[in-house]
Amino acid sequence: MSKKVILITGASSGIGKETAKKLLSEGHIVYAASRRVEQMRDLTESGAITVKMDISIEEEIRACIDKIIKEQGRIDVLFNNAGFGLYGSVEEVSMDDARYQFEVNIFGLARMTQLVVPYMRAQRKGIIINTSSVGGKIYTPLGAWYHATKHALEGWSDCLRLELKPFGIDVIVIEPGIIETSFGDVMSEPMLKTSGNGPYKDLAEAVAKTTKSSYQAGGGSSPGVVANIVSKAIAAKNPKIRYAVGKMAKPLIILRKWISDRNFDRLIMSQMK
Repeated sequence: MSKKVILITGASSGIGKETAKKLLSEGHIVYAASRRVEQMRDLTESGAITVKMDISIEEEIRACIDKIIKEQGRIDVLFNNAGFGLYGSVEEVSMDDARYQFEVNIFGLARMTQLVVPYMRAQRKGIIINTSSVGGKIYTPLGAWYHATKHALEGWSDCLRLELKPFGIDVIVIEPGIIETSFGDVMSEPMLKTSGNGPYKDLAEAVAKTTKSSYQAGGGSSPGVVANIVSKAIAAKNPKIRYAVGKMAKPLIILRKWISDRNFDRLIMSQMK
């Protein structure tokens, strides 16, 4: 596989960090971007070029891309992986928090893509990989704002794929299932703060309990399974459009497709106990 210049956002932990390690081991030039640059020291030691970047800040996005172009002259792969999950009832989540969820999961990702595409278009090739989620195909209680961003990302990526195909640029969507990352902890504590004391208290506690059991050690798949898929997609002559990967990803997507809305509602709620 030829050496590629790869930019990974959200690289300070989980899927982003494991993917950076995998691609570095394969000899690629990896730029790892995150707000928490101090948590990427191990990547620096492994040969990555780490960049402090907040995906919601335009100036930092531009500075990151300018740095790569100045140093390498190209960007072959953009892995849009930065994101987080905002949970809480629709009634109780503030609109400021809801807007920030979209700012990180959609608008920051979109701006990054807008700024990278001209370079890929000029070289008539490139790969854009977007981390969606099985949550982009299904839904869970108290996750309306998070699921909204992932459902939006699915459609956005489909449109982008059609627009960029004539320029030799592939657009790939990764749909992780239950992956052992900090996702569960990051989403549960704010959710309980938002919805754990009001009319949705019982539901919030049930969602937190289910999430904790799902994301505990041994409850999901290693982030490495996603890293392997990203590596495979980058190396493929004709990569798939979508890769569902990790525990429960494919079963949940299949169930959502083939059973009725009400039956899927019952299935999801049966797990919230």
